[in-house]
Amino acid sequence: MLRIVILAVALLIDPAITVGAEKSGCSQLPDLSTARLHWAAVRKSRVGPGHGEESCRFYSSNFFEAATMRQAASFCKDGVDRQRTLELLDAEINAFNDLIATQCTG
Repeated sequence: MLRIVILAVALLIDPAITVGAEKSGCSQLPDLSTARLHWAAVRKSRVGPGHGEESCRFYSSNFFEAATMRQAASFCKDGVDRQRTLELLDAEINAFNDLIATQCTG
């Protein structure tokens, strides 16, 4: 879990990576509303007992996806929508982070 958080932070901070992402990924930025619907479904679904590790991998994967989308949006989005988009993505990232902290520690 800690490795995923560190990786996400490193991707958000490293300017060498983000400069390249600024140009290449902007045309392929996923639809935020579709992604948020998917993430909401992921958070509501509960994996049965004995599948904790699988569930944690799934939460971590979606956390990373949200962090990656936030990074791309921070460089690609302009104007009034940019701040709202970043706030929505931050909320998604925090929700997955909370799930990982409560369900995957021990």
